[in-house]
Amino acid sequence: MANCIKCGKALADQSNFCSNCGFPVGDIQVFRSCPECGNALSTVDKFCSQCGVPVRVIKSGTLQNQPKEQSKVTLTHIPKTVLVHGGQFVMGSGTSNSLITLTSFNMGEVPVTQKQYAYVMGQNPSKLKGENRPVESVNWCEAIIYCNMLSIMSGLTPCYTIGNHTDLSGFEATSPVWKRIECNFTANGFRLPTEAEWEFAARGGINPGTYQFAGSDNINEVAWYGENSAITTHDVATKLSNSLRLYDMCGNVAEWCWDYFANELPNGEQTNPHGPTMGNMHVKRGGSWLDDPQQCTLFFRSGSAPHGKSSSLGFRICRSEIGLTI
Repeated sequence: MANCIKCGKALADQSNFCSNCGFPVGDIQVFRSCPECGNALSTVDKFCSQCGVPVRVIKSGTLQNQPKEQSKVTLTHIPKTVLVHGGQFVMGSGTSNSLITLTSFNMGEVPVTQKQYAYVMGQNPSKLKGENRPVESVNWCEAIIYCNMLSIMSGLTPCYTIGNHTDLSGFEATSPVWKRIECNFTANGFRLPTEAEWEFAARGGINPGTYQFAGSDNINEVAWYGENSAITTHDVATKLSNSLRLYDMCGNVAEWCWDYFANELPNGEQTNPHGPTMGNMHVKRGGSWLDDPQQCTLFFRSGSAPHGKSSSLGFRICRSEIGLTI
């Protein structure tokens, strides 16, 4: 007996829709979303099940004739970054006691794409193929290895070391040696963002909005998520950006951060926090093509084991802005 890919409920034999959440399953394919509310639509829908708007039935096999979303950025083999000026913010849904101060840094304008990952690593591990889609099925350790290799290719100082090693590709992801990894935040190479950097950038930096999602309160404007993604990733930067011109901070794929995961954010004022010193999981942020809206908000937090992989989990690169302060 199969389970619904969205909510996990057991499905009756030959089901076309989940009896719990209504999501299309089985042989019914999801090709697009409702233009009014963003609800997932199957090939046989005549009306949106959520808002009732009439929709056009799509014949099986005509997906290739549907208009392709156009990326709003020019994608190269090396990820482009956006300068995020340092500042202060209250992280999460905490109080003024959790005031965070960050120095300036650079954030990747989009998640690392499959083409960008393959250019450095020589392979594309993604399950949902497309060269301009986010790379996924990459564990935390592989994201770290990519950052160091990209730094070396670019003539920059790698941020990550284990002992005297900067080439970390020989260490198995399950090895306890990864507990000894160190990050030099003063190096000029590429790295993963800290959780605080990720949230600050997603909010819009020093000129944040009051949005639930990165750039809007309307999730359909800025994110590919469970109800509009057609059960797959999409090319990056086909939705709107936030005020910093960062795309896909919410939805498409969730993103690895540097920090170990803790259930609660620490209280007290902090400057450039890097998370707990030890842990068994690392933070992932932003939600994905598979998730509900609440998992794609700016504040939803979760964690995965460093060797964990998923077709809904990728990453975005970051660089310290050496010499710049708030």
